[in-house]
Order: sequence, then C-alpha cells, then structure tokens
Amino acid sequence: MATTDAAVATGTAAFDLTGRTALVTGSSQGIGRTLAQGLAEAGATVIVHGRDAAKAAATADGIATGVGRDVRSAVFDVTDPSAVDAGIQALEDEHGALDILVNNAGIQRRAPITEFRDEDWTDLVSTNLSSVFYVSRRVARGMVARGSGKLIQIGSVQSQLARPGIAPYSATKGAIAMLTKGLCADLAPHGIQANAIAPGYFDTELTQALVADERFSEWVRGRTPAGRWGRTRDLVGALVFLASPASDFVNGQTLYVDGGMTAVV
Repeated sequence: MATTDAAVATGTAAFDLTGRTALVTGSSQGIGRTLAQGLAEAGATVIVHGRDAAKAAATADGIATGVGRDVRSAVFDVTDPSAVDAGIQALEDEHGALDILVNNAGIQRRAPITEFRDEDWTDLVSTNLSSVFYVSRRVARGMVARGSGKLIQIGSVQSQLARPGIAPYSATKGAIAMLTKGLCADLAPHGIQANAIAPGYFDTELTQALVADERFSEWVRGRTPAGRWGRTRDLVGALVFLASPASDFVNGQTLYVDGGMTAVV
C-alpha cells in the first residue's frame, strides 16, 4: 500500500507487516519455510508454496500453529508460465493483489563443466531464473495497478563468487542480481521495490551432506569471518526489512547475508 510522507511509519512500526499478503515460492521446507514463518511472525498473511500439495499444506499448518495466525498454501509449477498465470490469478481472486513476493524456489546441480549435462543446465535455468521472471512478471501486474509492492529474490554468494563444479548454478544466481536491478528499473516508478537477499553457506535439509563433510565444513568456517555456517533464522531480519515499509527507498540491491564471506579475501 502506498504511503505519503506524512504517513510513513517509524520505529518498530516500520517493520510491521500486518495487513500484507505474502507469497513465498518453494517454501514447504528449508530456507523457504523459515522465511515464510518469519513473515508470518511479523504479521503478514503468508501463502506457503510448493509442488507437493500435502507437504505445502502440512508446512502451512505447522507455521500457523506456531504463530497463531492463518497461513495458506498454494501449489503450481513456477517453471510453467501458464501454470504461474493460473496460480497467481487464483490467489488474487481470494486475496487481491499480493503485497510481497519472495522468489525462493531453487535447485542445485553439481558436476565439472566438461561433464555437465544439458538437462541439468536446463533444469537450473528454468527453476532458478526463468521462474523468477514468470512469477515476478505476473505478480507485478497487480502491484503496478495498486501502486505498491515488494519483490524479493533469493540469490546466493554465488551471485558474486564462483566455485568449481557449480558454474551453471553461479550463472543463474548472478543473473538474479541483474534481474533484480532490471525489475527496479521497470517497477520503481510504480512504487514497487525489488531487492535480493544473497545467503552464504547455510545449514539446511538440502546441505546436510556438505555440513557432515568435516573437510568442507572446516573450509566454510575458515572462509567465513563469522566462523560458522549460517542458520536459516539469520535471514529473517533481512527479509522483514526488505518486505516492510522500512525499505521503501531501498531498490535494486542485493543484500549479502553471509557472515562476511564476500567482504574479505
């Protein structure tokens, strides 16, 4: 919702998401689940999204029980533009234009570049990049009509840094940083802010093999000035800031939440 200078919230009120509706893609587990819960705790009406209806509904119910407020779920394929259009239309029919979109859905594939399979490249680009374009494009139409909105992409330290074996993943996450700038260029005149959060190395369900690899974990701790893996709750403060009126003059930026990894050599 648009504000005038006289109505700008200050203090902790600037971070209050009461009355806002938020969709978090890929939020039935991992980082996405924590992000959805954090938005709900800040007062938003949250829509958990995934491809598995039962899993998304169970996650929504679990968050709702924990925060004591209604949490919904939605199921559609973010890599299919027709499915995205139908899925967002159904949400708008029920909730009106969304206030907050968190483009969190993503996958990882690992292999040396000389052995990287075509189908893995296609899956990475489709899930990590094309989906952000499809969902943002559709959600932004309602935001433009209303004159306000928050688009938040989940990037990575690989938006800036590269490592062996994940060149295609790094390419998709680097593109997220530039797509975010492009969204800012197109949508800022309509009162919409587009920003990205770039996590470092985080301990989640999907990274357990890496966490359990003591040699790799030692590298992460040594390479990160904070000296540890990230915890998913470390992302919530940045998310609430970017989703709230507190960030109304922040646009086109990538905020690295990485314990200092990208700040030092």
